[in-house]
Amino acid sequence: MSKSPFRVELEAAVSARHSRLNPFTEKWVKGELTRAQLGAWAAQHHQYVSQFPRWCATVYGECPDPDARDFLLENIIEEESGTKHVDLLIRFAEACGVSRAEVESKRQLSTTRGLTAWCYEMSHRPFHVAAAGLLVGLESQVPGIYQRNLPPLRTHYGFTDREVEFFAIHIEADEVHGERGYQIVERHCTTEARQAEAVDAVRQATEMRWQYMTGLYRAFVTKEDL
Repeated sequence: MSKSPFRVELEAAVSARHSRLNPFTEKWVKGELTRAQLGAWAAQHHQYVSQFPRWCATVYGECPDPDARDFLLENIIEEESGTKHVDLLIRFAEACGVSRAEVESKRQLSTTRGLTAWCYEMSHRPFHVAAAGLLVGLESQVPGIYQRNLPPLRTHYGFTDREVEFFAIHIEADEVHGERGYQIVERHCTTEARQAEAVDAVRQATEMRWQYMTGLYRAFVTKEDL
């Protein structure tokens, strides 16, 4: 099935600034990070992951579409029920030598704060904009990033499958989430004005994630004082 011009434009907006190519990701993939640096990533990423279900819940509360509400609810339940995804992230942090207490009390870098503040703001925007920013701009990137991050965690860094379960789960789950996100945004952006707003939200999302990742690189690799 051929893609609509709007879908192509959304995908191009994601690809233009995809964090799978960020310098921090490149260092990770090449096996050039230490476990301490990976643990520092986990502590910062916790600030984002731990809040994502609440942002989805905010979008859910204003969602006019029953099918989209079902999807958002599934997303929230996956993150929060059973073994929480945030607990899998903390398991990885602990394997890197960072305790749960350290993860949960870690101060945000300014760029991490920028991403989380943007997500909070985006969750309060009109539904089609929020869905574009959070589901397409952010969540659809995850499989592409983690498909690169996961193999070296096993082969180079020596983590076990249990220690890296956080990444494996999100590769599979977010491929589904990302595609559903695209479908929802296409369904709700039926005018040129709405489509332009959605594409802009996606571009903002990719830039915010890129800046967040670059902040990690500057703080933990080049050791700049941010």
